Amino acid sequence: MKRIILNSTLAGLIAATPAFAHYGMIIPDDPMISQEDGRSVALTMSFSHPFEMHGMTLGEPVAFTVTHEGNTVDLSGDLTAATVMDDEGFTLNYPLERPGTYIFAMEPQPYWEPAEDAFIIHYTKTYVTAYGDDEGWDTELGLKTEIVPLTKPFGLWEHNVFQGVVKLDGEPVPYAEVEVEFFNDGAGATVPDELMITQTVKADADGVFTYAAPSDGWWGFAALNTADYTLPQDGTDKDVELGAVIWVHFEEWTGK
Repeated sequence: MKRIILNSTLAGLIAATPAFAHYGMIIPDDPMISQEDGRSVALTMSFSHPFEMHGMTLGEPVAFTVTHEGNTVDLSGDLTAATVMDDEGFTLNYPLERPGTYIFAMEPQPYWEPAEDAFIIHYTKTYVTAYGDDEGWDTELGLKTEIVPLTKPFGLWEHNVFQGVVKLDGEPVPYAEVEVEFFNDGAGATVPDELMITQTVKADADGVFTYAAPSDGWWGFAALNTADYTLPQDGTDKDVELGAVIWVHFEEWTGK
């Protein structure tokens, strides 16, 4: 994996945001499973700062599901508690019995963040394709909030463009802000300024955003909106940040 270097054109098009963004994470050991790879996928779930590789506590999810060929199954009872980035997370080894696209989604417990004086709920998704069949890659799950891919969320080369539409309650969110961050697992990536750890792109009037990943690896996209409800904390009603998160893998270019 090559070190991330942001060229001046990309940097000029992206508005930087402060570091230490939170991300719900579902990371498979392989987003594209072939017959030679075996018959299952290993998943790791966490709530973390992916670039800094700093974990936070992920409580038992409200729901953890897989959707395949239009059928959704809750796998919450199959999760195994694990230490992820030195904090509480989960793992799951899931059998892939048929070809096609498997969409894994997680709704976590609300996370109280004193620094933001708000609760955080990140509805998180990732996509795995099995045995050369990419059918179903654009499936919308109907989550409270989600990023629906307009670009196939696997089989991408580094520098390819990824597009998605941000939705809240099933409707596009005009001009939504989408935070983008690299999962710095074993990559040793560095940045010249911490403002470049988390980047921000803005969706258009139809809720569609575009990003070109400067390096191979896992990239997280989080569209943040404030919920239309509050939750109590120490006797006071507090805002709830709803995050629509999708993780997308870009492959290292092996051509000339």
